[in-house]
Amino acid sequence: MSFIYNFILLFASQLLKILALFSPKLNLFVQGRKSVFEILKNNIQEFDKTIWFHAASLGEYEQGLPVIEKVKQKYPNHKIIITFFSPSGYEVRKNNTVADVTVYLPLDTISNAKQFLKVVHPELVFFIKYEFWPNYLRELRNQNIKTYLISGVFRKNQAFFKWYGRFYRKALKTFTYFFVQNETSKKLLQSIGFENVKISGDTRFDRVVAILEKDNTLDFIEQFKNNQTTIVIGSSWPKDEELLVNFINQAADNVKFIIAPHNIKAEQITNIKSQITKSSVLFSEKSNIDLSSFNVFIIDTIGILTKIYSYADIAYVGGGFGNPGVHNVLEPATFGIPIIMGPNYSHFAEAIALVGLGGCISIKDTNSLTETFNLLLQNEDERVEKGHICSTFVQMNKGATSHILSNIKI
Repeated sequence: MSFIYNFILLFASQLLKILALFSPKLNLFVQGRKSVFEILKNNIQEFDKTIWFHAASLGEYEQGLPVIEKVKQKYPNHKIIITFFSPSGYEVRKNNTVADVTVYLPLDTISNAKQFLKVVHPELVFFIKYEFWPNYLRELRNQNIKTYLISGVFRKNQAFFKWYGRFYRKALKTFTYFFVQNETSKKLLQSIGFENVKISGDTRFDRVVAILEKDNTLDFIEQFKNNQTTIVIGSSWPKDEELLVNFINQAADNVKFIIAPHNIKAEQITNIKSQITKSSVLFSEKSNIDLSSFNVFIIDTIGILTKIYSYADIAYVGGGFGNPGVHNVLEPATFGIPIIMGPNYSHFAEAIALVGLGGCISIKDTNSLTETFNLLLQNEDERVEKGHICSTFVQMNKGATSHILSNIKI
């Protein structure tokens, strides 16, 4: 099986070079890896002490951030190395301030794994949530380097739990400890002989709780809101926007809307704005304008949605009409805001829980969207109650980071 895996990987690496000629994202994937070892050698000396974190993409980075920050505090003399697999994670967070070095993870070949660990020589390694690269894991095990999985989630349809999964199960033997999010994951690991498992919960709760301690002030949002009831639409996709535009155009003038689309390409922003009949303004147009005179504020930039949620009276979180589903509901939830989303949320435990508790409402079409918005706009008590459910849920589930840190030693 090892031979087959490495052969497929070699074939895929060559195929990616060809496909990258036709795909900007794949081109970033391929080109970004060319200078990894040079960057590492220029920033890590043989005498440096290092700790390595790996995140598949942006979501996993955000999930692991509370642990990264605490580990950095606990071991201030160690350099923090962060790797990403996906361009959508690396390109957004390559200039983060928590790591000493941030690079793409070289493909999981035997030679790359050996060279990477020789240059980085970590004392501790953390894989965030998932991504199990057999050659890296085998080399970590060969070198007896302490390796942890944090905020892990396992499902019974994964290869580890199939009759043909011996090769992948062997890779799991590298982990010193598995810190998983739920009982299901723990039982699945135990079913294949792993007892070094603890339920720590989800570190994302710690991350969003920490947001409350930061300065979330945005003067231009405050000016736009102007003490009016405000609906924040975060990470919206075209299917979300199709439903939302009709409601926005028919809403009362004393209701304001902030739209932060998932895709901020010019054509997408232009398309959204062209469909809105209310007075609207873009973030890129905000200079020297009285924002309070507008009804709709379209955010054609990234990185400020979390702070914008702090001004919301109601939040709509996009992605729920697509695959795999709804985006992050915990960010608005931590601010105590009622949340509306589309029907596709079954892959996200926090969304399922909040729907069950009543803090989140799932809509399926224009009628249910209009009905739900009107209910929350017309009934302040309903808004407050659902918002309280959301904030309480977040507070009740914090603490995973402390649990993990208390069980880790160099």
